[in-house]
Amino acid sequence: ETRRRRFNCNRRSTIREARYIQRGEAMECVPTADVAAGDILKLGKLIGIAKLDIKTGELGSLALVGVYEIPKVGLAEFAQGALVAYDFENGFATTAEISPDSTPIGHAVSAAGRSDTTVLVRIEQGLA
Repeated sequence: ETRRRRFNCNRRSTIREARYIQRGEAMECVPTADVAAGDILKLGKLIGIAKLDIKTGELGSLALVGVYEIPKVGLAEFAQGALVAYDFENGFATTAEISPDSTPIGHAVSAAGRSDTTVLVRIEQGLA
């Protein structure tokens, strides 16, 4: 005989505490300067990549998840699964050892050696 477990889900109050809005794979953004498709932006602790060009003051969308091919600094080498940082000042993927002021943005999906000009990165939130 199989018994079904019943869980008692008591609400603490009758006030609704959360309302589903979206999957969270993208967020809206109104930039203070023009943003080109593919630009990587840091908004607080969030990392977003522009899906399309966004003009100054216009509503656009930033991807918060996904795998992206990102230019990297020549000295950087990444094993598959290695943490990838981004140097926002110079515009390239790097490591914290090479660029101490860089921001972690995700993990390498495949290995990239010194001779590679790009690295495939799975964007992840909350690393910074």
